[in-house]
Order: sequence, then structure tokens, then C-alpha cells
Amino acid sequence: MADMLSTGVSGLLASQIGLSTVSHNVANVNTDGYSRQVVSFGARLPEGQGGYYIGTGVNTVAVQRAYSQFLNSSLWSASSGQGRASTMAGLTGQLNNQLSGSNNLQTSLDSFYGAVQDMANAPSDTASRQVLLARAGGLATTFRALSGQFNALSGQVQQQVSDTVDSINSDSQSIAKLNGLIRSSAATDGTPPADLLDQRDALVKKLAGEVGVSVVPQNDNTISVFVGNGQALVTGTEAHALGTAPNIYDATRQEVVGAASGNVLSGRIGGGTLGALLDFRSNVLDPAQAQLGRTAQAMASAFNAQHAQGVDLQGKVGGTFFNVAGPTVQAASTNSGSGTLDASISDIGGLTGKDYVLSYDGSNWSMRDTNGSSIALSGTGTVADPFKAAGLSLVVGGTASAGDSFRVQPSRNAAASFSMAIDDPDKVAAAAPFTATAAAGNTGTGSPSVSISDGSNANLFNASSVVFSSPTSYSIDGGAAQTFTPGQPIVHNGWSMQLSGAPQAGDSFSLQANSNAHGDNSNALMLGKVANLGVLDGGVTSTGRAYSQLVSQVGGAGALAKDDLTTQTAVYNQAMSSQQSVSGVNLDEEAANLVRFQQAYQASAQVISTANSIFGALLSAVRG
Repeated sequence: MADMLSTGVSGLLASQIGLSTVSHNVANVNTDGYSRQVVSFGARLPEGQGGYYIGTGVNTVAVQRAYSQFLNSSLWSASSGQGRASTMAGLTGQLNNQLSGSNNLQTSLDSFYGAVQDMANAPSDTASRQVLLARAGGLATTFRALSGQFNALSGQVQQQVSDTVDSINSDSQSIAKLNGLIRSSAATDGTPPADLLDQRDALVKKLAGEVGVSVVPQNDNTISVFVGNGQALVTGTEAHALGTAPNIYDATRQEVVGAASGNVLSGRIGGGTLGALLDFRSNVLDPAQAQLGRTAQAMASAFNAQHAQGVDLQGKVGGTFFNVAGPTVQAASTNSGSGTLDASISDIGGLTGKDYVLSYDGSNWSMRDTNGSSIALSGTGTVADPFKAAGLSLVVGGTASAGDSFRVQPSRNAAASFSMAIDDPDKVAAAAPFTATAAAGNTGTGSPSVSISDGSNANLFNASSVVFSSPTSYSIDGGAAQTFTPGQPIVHNGWSMQLSGAPQAGDSFSLQANSNAHGDNSNALMLGKVANLGVLDGGVTSTGRAYSQLVSQVGGAGALAKDDLTTQTAVYNQAMSSQQSVSGVNLDEEAANLVRFQQAYQASAQVISTANSIFGALLSAVRG
């Protein structure tokens, strides 16, 4: 009876463990990261009875997780992809909303050039000139507002980078602590607790959503966690923190670094929320800010150039209409020399929208763009012979030391500075400065057009006469003979005369100041044509087209981000479904197990009761 009792007790205890495990599974059906636990049983060694063996009951071998390392790793990878895609879609969506909102730049450009056309229709009307200045002020406000929104988004990204790094460090510390508990429990009990393993896996999944990680299991039941470039986040019970540090050129821009080493990791982190934040900042927001600034510079350059070709209601040469900032130069915080760098735009059509780094190796200067590509420099870098590259003019001064460098941002901050340079409607230069006519007796086909080459020349508006003594020789106001080359302008007293056709001997052309500046709209008509004037990209891209390119590049990034989010969400859902098919709790299955273990428990209790009854009857018989 003792053997029967022992067997029944073993079955009772085994069923009790089964019931406890099932109840634990049911209780954690909604626990994130929980893996279903399964009880393993094994028969006890039988006892030999002559030529046969009698079983002695059951042992509980283990309570283990229903777990697949492959499926969990796939889920972590999918979590990283979804975290990145979700963050990128959200940020690009914000940027698109800013461009399409109430501060739409295209609307402001259309309104401004509409006002230019209205002024051209009534050049002497003060009201039309005032409306033009109001529209110009609105355009300037739109440029600054968009720049402010871009800067605000940049600040948001900076804060999110810092917050995400803090969260990563917190999760890394928690994983390291769990590593210690798991290792200690495994050393004591032989196997690590399933619930602690689940907690650790859940943290790894969360961490993967924040930054792409690789996980390496160790022989002592701990795991090591690394970010994509090999930077350790967790090794054993030690967490290795990430940190943020100011960019060496811009103290307001935070870079991700290894807290212990100080090495910059920003360019080597691609996965998760942090990877998306860094990617968006470098490859979407920075180019968008540069393109907006390039658009502002193109607008100011083209409009100012044409405005300077006209005269206002007082007959004065048109001055600057719009103000806009030029390139920004930032010295590296690591510079040890006293070198300086001045940068200006020498060719607006040569601007590319990229930033550049000018470096000194102790004897020579070199320049690279944001992609690391080498940019050829011409000139010597002096005031008389500046470096020329990518539409920029660069002058170095002071004494630089080997390793010193400067970052040049040609357009990044230009839109924030865009403003009106005049506030007096009478100063709008709508009229042509000169009238140039061919003499009635000319026999050639020459036809003059005149522009201002130097508006500061004191003799600019003096009347002049150009007389040709031959098709290739002319004199101005009876002066010395000069050689005429077809296609080359005739320059004198700050004006430049271009002749189309072919002049003949005896032909003459007269030039005098425009006496009808109040009613003339010649330059106003030319100002209206600036809307479609090629300025950027070697003179093929207008201001409006540059803004359209900005909208297209941001819209394209947003569309790609949405598509990627759809794809990554599907991948994540599939990975989660696969992982849950193995590790998830199925209530129907657990209900069946509950009945099965309950019946087994009751049966074992009956065995014990039967053994007790038999043993009691036997004792009674012996007592007689």
C-alpha cells in the first residue's frame, strides 16, 4: 500500500503543478511579452519485482517557456523596422503639413508677382505701389515663418534624440540587472526562471524599437546587446550608456556619442526611433532648410538685380529691394589656431544646397561636401584671389593650425533673414533709367538696349552720343576712337549698351536719362518676368521652381515613409503572429488543460483514498 500511496501522491503533486502552471498562463494572457509555460513530466524509475517492474509514479521534470529564439529575433528586427518607419512617417508628415499649410510659399509668390503686374499697369499709382510693398512684406513673412517652423521641428527632433537616448540607457540598465538575476537563479536552481527571461525579452523588444540592436546569447544565460555599429549597450551585468554631445561646429545640435568613449555614433545608427530621428534630421530636414534658404537667396538675388536696372519716382537708381543673409561659417570647436574664414556667394547659380567643410592639413586647404566628396578649389584663399567652389567665394585669414576646419552652410539660415529693404512706395524702381535711340539716318541694322553696369557712377545720367566711323570703330561724345566687337557691350559712365544687328559707318546712337519715370513701366515689366527667370542650377531653375523642388523632395520623402510604414507594419504583424503562435496563451487550450489536470488531480486523490482504505482494512484484519 505504501507504493500505491506514494504513486498517488506523485500524481497529485504533478497535477497540482500542472494546475498552477495553467492558472499562471491564464492570469498572464494579457501580459505583454509573456510566453506560455509548459510542464514536462517524466515517469519515475520502476521497482523490480522478480521478473517484472512496477511503476513508482511521476516526476515533474521542468516548467519551461514555449519559446523560439528565431521567432523572437525576427520580432525584435521587425520592431526595430516599425519603430523607425513610424517615427519617420510622423516627422515627414509634420514637414509636409508645414509646407502645405497657411504659410504656403507658392501662394505668397503668386500674390507678390500679381502685385508687380498691377503696379506695371499703373506705375504712377501710389496705391498699387503700396500694395506691392504689402505683398512683398507678406512674402518675407512667409519665408521667415516657414524657416521658424523648420527650426521648431529641428528643436523637437533634438529633444526627441535626447529623450530616446535616456530611454535606451534606462532599458539597457534594466536588461543588465535582469542578466544578473537570471545568471544567479540559473546557478542556484539549474535553470533560469521563465518569467525573468520573458521580462528581459520584452525589454529587448522595446529597446529594438528605439534603436536597431543585435543580441548575442552567452553561456551563463546572460545576453550581450549591441547597436548596429558594434557599440555595446549591455555586456553581462554591465550597461554601457549612450550620451549626447554638441556638434563640433554647432553647439545647438546634439550628436549621439558613446558616453565612455565620446565617439560620435550619429552616422552609424540606422534602426529604431533613434535611427529615424537622425536620418530625418540629416537627409530630410537639413536639405529642406537649405533648399528653402536657396529659394530665398535666388528670389532676393534675381529681384534685386532687376530692380537695380530701373529708377524710382525721383529718378534715382533702384536700390536693394530684399535683404537676405549669405553663407554661415562655423569654426570647429577643436580648432587650435587663430584662422578665420569669410564666405560669400560669387555665383548664385552654382549653389547646390549642400554644406561644406574646409580643412587645413598644415600646408594645404581642402574642401568636402556633406557626403564626404572632395570639391575642387580654385584660387589661393586671399582677399585678392579667394578660393572659388560651388558658387562660393572663400577668404581665409589668421593663422590656422594643422587639423583646423570650418563648416560653410551657404543657404541653411538664409530664409530666416529674408526681409524688406525699402518701405517707401516711391522708391520702387518701375521705370527704365535711359532712353536710347538710333539716329533716323542710320544705314545699318544696329538696335540699342541699355542697362546699368555701375549705379554709383556720378555721370550715369549724362547724355551721351555714340558715333560709328566704321562698322568696327566708334567714339563716345567725340572722344577717342574705340574698337567695336559685335556681341560685346559698349560701356561708359556706368551704363552698358548692347547692339543687336550690324552698325555701319556714320551710324549714331543717343542716350539720355528717362524723363518719364512717373509713367514708365519698362522695368516693372522686367520685374514681373523675374518670376520665371532661371537663377539656380546654372541659370535653369527659377524661384518658383526651386520651391516646387522643395515641395517635391519633402513630399517624396513623406510618400516613401508612408509606404515603408505600411510595409514594416505588415512585417511586424506577421512576426508577432508567428511568435505568438508558439509563445502566446490560447485560452481554449488552457481551458482544456485545466480540465485535464483537474481530472488527473481528482484521480490521484482517489488513488490515495483507495490506498488509505485498503491499508485501513488490512490493519483491521490484522488486529482481528
